[in-house]
This record gives sequence, structure tokens and C-alpha cells, in this order.
Amino acid sequence: MKLYPVILLVEHRIVIILSDFFVLRSLTNGRESSSVGRRFAFVLGALLATTVVQGQDAVPHHGMPSPQFDIRLEPSVRIKMRDGVRLSTDLYFPVGASEPLPVVLIRTPYDKNSFRPERSSGWYRWQDGDVRIQLFAGQGYVVAVQDVRGRLESEGDFLVGTFARNDGSDTIDWLASQPWSNGKVGTYGCSYLGENQLQLAAARNPRQVAAIPQGAGAAYTGTHRPFGLMDGGAFELATSIGWFPRAGYKNSLRFSADVSDGEFQKIAPYFYHGPQVPDVEYNKVFEWLPLISIMERIVAYPTHYEDMVSHGPADSYWDAFDFVNEEDRFDVPALHINSWYDLGINETFKLFNLLQRNSESQLGRDNQFVIISPTTHCKSEGMTEETIVGERSMGNARFDYYGLYLRWFDRWLKGIDNGVTEMPKVQYFLMGKNEWRTASAWPLPNVRWTNYYLHSDSGANSHFGDGNLNVSKPTEEPPDRFVYDPKTPVPTLGGVVCCTADPNTPGGSYDHSDIETREDVLVYTSEPLEHGIEVSGPIELVLYVSSSAKDTDFTGKLLDVDPEGVAYNLQDGILRARYREGYDRKVWMEDGEIYELRLDLHAISNYFAPGHRIRLEISSSNFPRLDRNLNTGGNNYDETEWVVARNTVHHASMSPSHIVLPIVPERDEEK
Repeated sequence: MKLYPVILLVEHRIVIILSDFFVLRSLTNGRESSSVGRRFAFVLGALLATTVVQGQDAVPHHGMPSPQFDIRLEPSVRIKMRDGVRLSTDLYFPVGASEPLPVVLIRTPYDKNSFRPERSSGWYRWQDGDVRIQLFAGQGYVVAVQDVRGRLESEGDFLVGTFARNDGSDTIDWLASQPWSNGKVGTYGCSYLGENQLQLAAARNPRQVAAIPQGAGAAYTGTHRPFGLMDGGAFELATSIGWFPRAGYKNSLRFSADVSDGEFQKIAPYFYHGPQVPDVEYNKVFEWLPLISIMERIVAYPTHYEDMVSHGPADSYWDAFDFVNEEDRFDVPALHINSWYDLGINETFKLFNLLQRNSESQLGRDNQFVIISPTTHCKSEGMTEETIVGERSMGNARFDYYGLYLRWFDRWLKGIDNGVTEMPKVQYFLMGKNEWRTASAWPLPNVRWTNYYLHSDSGANSHFGDGNLNVSKPTEEPPDRFVYDPKTPVPTLGGVVCCTADPNTPGGSYDHSDIETREDVLVYTSEPLEHGIEVSGPIELVLYVSSSAKDTDFTGKLLDVDPEGVAYNLQDGILRARYREGYDRKVWMEDGEIYELRLDLHAISNYFAPGHRIRLEISSSNFPRLDRNLNTGGNNYDETEWVVARNTVHHASMSPSHIVLPIVPERDEEK
């Protein structure tokens, strides 16, 4: 192979690198054309302790301001924690900005190096670099991106949610003490990156002066959904099978302890410390039993999956984790960002209220804000003029997120009085109406809690039945019966599925008409509406049920049916019947007895337009999003055999099954 000299001028230094023709061609064409180019990026990173990326080449994004500064990267700086463990941190500096500077901290288990421009398709130009780095460093902030304890370049042992408070606080102290820092640190990030911000907020480090937690509902313990892995006592199977092989692994490769910080910075670019996940046939994997053995059949390396699938939602096992609870205290202004098709949407509102209620000062109480988009997990900033979520059009759902994030940090980290704290406390997207709405609190202060009761005469099985939903209480009506066979569960279609890595289980809103032809799906539908109805708030489903099984599940799903019969799913929930008296105990069912179940259908905002109908689906499975109840009353996670359950939903005067909808009074233009 013939090598060609490539001469680069980087930070006023001439660097000569021998390169093959393909790398040279990729440079001259302005785009990277082969894997050789990526290898060249690592060589360049190893040669230089710092990297400058040109801010003026940035591709414009919606709401993205033009960067004011070029960006310099100081990679893989190791910050020592109180117990001596060193966490690897990339520091991005705005070149030429006047010091001291405010800092934005992002802590991730998903590889800090993925934020670097050289890890993207256009490694040598910032336009293909990470938007979040470009946004903040380009406007005069130092951005610190850190591998959390036990992940990739950082030392220590990893366990979901642990050390978030101490490690985050120690990192903030280090950042605030640097000569280039003004002592003020803001935190940022989505999903796990948002959750550890809220855990850190409970440490009340005064140098964490502002936070932007996004998609972070899994940090909250109060609804017994630890780390978002459970819903109503059922296990989030599709999410777990996608997440644990990539981020929940136990073992990590490490450099020896005697490698100096300087040596570490030089050699780290040559190594990748994460696992290589094999290709997976998800349609087969989801069917495997027992649940506890699935992960070891996918990957040879151990993960925390087995530990987490085998503990119930209120098990003392979860006490060791660092999640946020009702006793925690806070004192940091926060922007809570989430979306209607996120699995922690209701928990985001609870955290928004908790940080107000448990703030140490008026400043903390008065500066909690929540913004909810119509899309799926961590996708809020990607909305367009024609936003499609699943199959449903949400119209122009754009929101100036990036501009807001900058104004937020400018206010708290730079002391700029820009009026950002005068915005409404709650901003939410009203689906169906496809417009943004505002409120002073959540639940909305003027909401009317309205019971819609289940009715049928000859049977609500499938949408061909006569199931009806209205505000009239039932009198004496025959119950609806269906057979739940774990061998043929109701398939997942859209909803709040997250992180599955399976293209066949996407999240969002889809037409459920085909699913509603199944006999094991009960369908209750209102008459076409004469006037539009806004439903915005938390939703509860109260069912009176019987079963031939010792234990089984009941599911509920709210849908919007348009005049053509397209039935779009809005929100859903489940309850494992053994937990009907609380997640800290197990109680069994007896054949012929009637039991009350209260299902949390989380939260939603949807406008049911005139001519549309409100629909409720009830069944006993939502697979593979949630694991199948095998109906035996056993552990479920270690079983391979099941029994068929004959389940009944009652709707009569003494057993008035109903859904509680938060109705917002009509506005004049909707009458």
C-alpha cells in the first residue's frame, strides 16, 4: 500500500501524517469514505492532547444559534472521587472565550467518546459532531462529558443508579474549583443522563445551580417502577432485552492502576472498552422461557438483568439504589423535559411536583418547569413542521428547545436576566388539536375528573362486539369474558416502548384496528362526540374482575378513533393481580370471586375532536413490551410452563368498571 504525506495545521503546529489514498481522498472531498478514515481519526487524537473543531462549519438545526466560538477538546481527563476511583472526562473549551467560564456537565453510561466529532461520519468537521457539545461550547460554556463509574474509560464497578449522588457531587466540586471555571455548574442530558441529574440534585451541592433532566422519570421510586423496568408489577421485557447487553453489563476492561494520567490520555483513543453485542433475532428471543435465562443465551458476558428481573417492585433489593424518593430534599432550578410516549411520563410530573414541594428555598420551589412534547423517548428536539409519531400526524410540533436550554443556563450560570423564569410552569402539547398549551400546575387546576363506565349486552369481544363507553352508571349487565393464553398474547403495537433495539417494536401511535379483531381484546367505544373534548392529566382505570387463574394480568389502553375508524393508541397500563392490595404483598385470586383492580394508565393530553370516539381496550397482555403472566401464581421469571386463564370483566351496579378521564372544560372556540 502506498502512503501519502498529509500536512495539517492544528493549533499553530504542523503535523505530518502518512496516510493511504483513501484517507487523503476523504479529506479532499470533504466527507469520510471508508473505515480507514475512522482509524485516521484515532491516530490524530493520539498525536494531540487537544483538538480544535471549527464552530463556523456547523449545520443549522431548528433553534440552534450560530456558534460564537471554535471548540477545543481536552480528552480523557481523569477526575478522582472521594474513594480514589478515577472517572474519565472529556472537556470541551470555547476557544478565545473570556475566563472564568460556566460549566455544563453531562454524565453518561453510554460512552462519552460518542459525543466527539471524530466518532461520527464526519469526524474532522464539527458539522457532524454532537449537537449538545456544539450548542453549549459554541456559546461560551465549558462542557464536561464523563463516563460514569464502571463504564468504558472510568474506573470502579457499575450498578444502575448507584454513586450518582457522590460521584456527581465530587465531579462538580472539581469542575467548580478549576482556574478556568466561574464556580457554577449546570447539568444536562436525557434518559440515564437525566436521571443522574435528579439523583445529584438530592445531594444539594450548591455548585449545581441549574439542571435540565430529560426523559428522566425512571429516577423516581414512588410509583414502584424502579429504573422504569416495571409497570404495574409486570416486567418491561422489550426495553430490558435491548438495554442490558449494551449498557447493563457487569465486567469492564481496565488499564492497570499504575498508568499515569498523561499516559492514559495518549493511549485511551486506541481502545474501546464496551461490549460487542451480537445480532439478535428478537422475534425468537422474546419467546424464550424462563425469563431469567434470556440474557445468558444472548451474550456470554454477565449483566445485571438476572438480578433485576428476579426482584419484585417493592423488594428491599431496590433500597440499595440511589433513586429519588419522597423524603429527598432539593434546591436546584430544573427544566423537566419529556414526551407523551415516554415510559416515565407520569413520573416526570411527580418529580416536577416533588422538587417544588421538597425544595429547601423559595428559589428552588419557584423555578421548576415542565415541558411535554408528543413524541417518544428522548426525541423532543427532533420534531419538525410535520411531526409524525408512529403513524399519527402531530402537525407542526416544533418548540425552541435549544434556544430555551441556552437561555436557561445563561440565566443561572452567567447571571443574565433574560426573563426565562417568567414562562408558564407547565407547557404541554395537546395531541389531536396539535398545538401547545400552558398551565400553572399539574394536574391542571380546572380539570374535571369524569367517570366513563363500561357497558355491553351481548359481549365486548373485539370491535365487532357491542361494548360501549359512556358516563351513565351500569345497572344489571352481563359481564364480558375472554380467554388469555400466554402462548398467543396480544402483540405490542407502539405505545411507550423504549430502547428495544428491535425495529419491530417501535414506540408511538398506531392504528389498532387489526388488533381489535381479536376475541381476547375487549373493546368499549363511546358514541361519536358532538363537541370536542380535551383529556389532559393522569388516568386511572378501575376494573372489577374475576379469573380462573390464581394470578393473571389485566391491561387497559385508551384510544382516539377518527370518523374513518382509525384507532390511535394514546396511553396504556397494566396490573398484575397479585399486587392489587399493594406492591409490598402478594394476594391470590379464587375462581368465581370478584376483585377490584386499579390500573395506572399514566398521563396523556389529547383532544377528541367532534365526530371522534373515545375507546378503551382491555385484555391481559401487551407482549413483548411486557412479560407474559404465566398465570400460575409462581415467580414467573423462572418458570417455563403456564396455564390458560379465563378472565372476566364485570360492569354492573355493584361492580361498575370505569375509566377516570381528566376532562378540561371547553374553550369557546371548541364548542
